[in-house]
Amino acid sequence: MSTEKQGMPSSSATHVDKAIATRSWSSGSAGLRLASALLLSCIALQASAQKGRNNDPAAPLQEGATMDDGPYIVVSGDTLTAKWICDGMPTEIVRPLGQDAARFPPRCAYPDEVQVPASPLEQMFVVNGVEKLAVMSDLHGQFDLAVRLLQANGVIDSERRWAYGRGHLVVVGDCFDRGAHVTEVLWLLYNLQQQARRAGGDVNLLLGNHESMTLSGDLRYMHAKYATVSNLLERPYPMLYGEDTVLGRWIRTLPTIAKINGMLFVHGGISPEFLSIDMGLDKANAAYRNSLGLEKARVKEDPVLSTLYDGRTSPIWYRGYFRDDALTREQLDDILARMGANRIIVGHTSMKRVETRFDGKVIAVDTSIKNGENGEMLLIEGQRFERGTLQGARLPLSSVAMGTRQEQRLR
Repeated sequence: MSTEKQGMPSSSATHVDKAIATRSWSSGSAGLRLASALLLSCIALQASAQKGRNNDPAAPLQEGATMDDGPYIVVSGDTLTAKWICDGMPTEIVRPLGQDAARFPPRCAYPDEVQVPASPLEQMFVVNGVEKLAVMSDLHGQFDLAVRLLQANGVIDSERRWAYGRGHLVVVGDCFDRGAHVTEVLWLLYNLQQQARRAGGDVNLLLGNHESMTLSGDLRYMHAKYATVSNLLERPYPMLYGEDTVLGRWIRTLPTIAKINGMLFVHGGISPEFLSIDMGLDKANAAYRNSLGLEKARVKEDPVLSTLYDGRTSPIWYRGYFRDDALTREQLDDILARMGANRIIVGHTSMKRVETRFDGKVIAVDTSIKNGENGEMLLIEGQRFERGTLQGARLPLSSVAMGTRQEQRLR
């Protein structure tokens, strides 16, 4: 049996006091101090947003806009509690967690039913024999644009359901921050992963630097909407994706580096410095999963983690493929050989279209979806590599070499 309830929001100050005092939102005194600091940080961001910078992530919603978000589903024993903000009002539904999947109907914000399976979703990060791939990156809360792009290229249908058969959708990190629909993006991918697996395909979502930043409490790029959500739900924003939540548990299973059909997928890139710590995919992915949410001081103290999170050379931050003075062809060939890969596909560094570097050995798929205006995806079928546009066209990849853009078919 399910139960529902709805409550009136209170003032920001009251919410701060309640969030600090409610132990169900955090664990231990350190967690309470962190909760206090993070929530106050959110409120400060929200206050600064009132200056009217409407194109900034910190800008408030336009006057008259409704405040909708959710669901955020908390796991407590054998109970699931889904919480929404609908038209500025908190509301929730409680479901038992049993042998069958729990279903939560759409209320507001995310427009489709959410299905939570009885067993956690496991992730594969080394896969071969995939028939076709659709690759995109850096969605940054742009739910509507992501849906349009997926529909235009036949990955999902008009009802936002999986239509890509045995293919794989790969999202190369950074669903969090900037945009105002992060929750919807995450639930879309969560649902599609289940639907894809039933059809013999999969969704491979990777961790990017903004997932790491958000979970560790670095909220510089958080949309101001989520400061209000945090207040209304009486929980610091990073803890809306805590280890006691469905999305938080799912995120903590995701890989940072994947290899599909011999191609490496990673948000920033593989640098020579990363190779120096001699970590394979298993160890690197485990290290990232186990360190999500750690404070910066603890990361810097650990010689391995400091390399994994280094802002210049780590897999989630690296931009060396796009700087003429950063990497030689010989170094890239060494990286590919040591990683047992034939190409590296990355996000993180924004382009206007899908582009290649190093004669197609590096493919960049961050096509500035974060701006909410346009975007592309990489489509791979056998040895054919194409750009999928928002209009559904399939075009040759762009190859950039020595500052000159040339259109060529990648083989």
